[in-house]
Amino acid sequence: MLGPHQKSKNLILHVEQLKENAFTHEFEENPQIFPIIAEMVKNRECEFLKPLTIRLKAFRVRELFEVQGTFWTSVRLPCSRCLKNFDSPLTSDFDLTYTKEMPGMTDAFEDKEIELRAEEIGMIYFKGEEINLEEGIQEQVVMAFPLQPLCNDTCKGLCPQCGSDLNLGDCGCKRDSAANKFAVLKNLKLDET
Repeated sequence: MLGPHQKSKNLILHVEQLKENAFTHEFEENPQIFPIIAEMVKNRECEFLKPLTIRLKAFRVRELFEVQGTFWTSVRLPCSRCLKNFDSPLTSDFDLTYTKEMPGMTDAFEDKEIELRAEEIGMIYFKGEEINLEEGIQEQVVMAFPLQPLCNDTCKGLCPQCGSDLNLGDCGCKRDSAANKFAVLKNLKLDET
């Protein structure tokens, strides 16, 4: 397996491969070859329990190169409520579109040609005869992470006063349901003029 930040041949598509037939490939990668993911691991935002398994199907549609795929792995994440680590599958399907040339679009109202940046219409621009999938796949993996990971839907979290894990039982602290950051607004009176 490759170490962090080393380039993988699996993430390079050659335009020549896509001239006639669709190209399919399944492979495993060390998630830390992706720079943003390596940074997440370094910052202890996650831990990968398995390599990243990626299945790709790539094909050409005129001047566009379509990459359809799926990935899966297993990660250890800290719960956003109780902070305990828990294991979770991480998987997603994705569709990426690459183009060698900047596409132009015709404005039907003004009969002018408007050139859009490839990124603005969801395409990834590449040069030469190789398509590097690293950035596109990295983005898909990062987007698959939950915004607020929960060890389970009923996690009670930590006591805001003493920090005890409320999943293990009540800590005995008095918690007023109104004792939250908006409680000071309870008796606020506005001057109506």
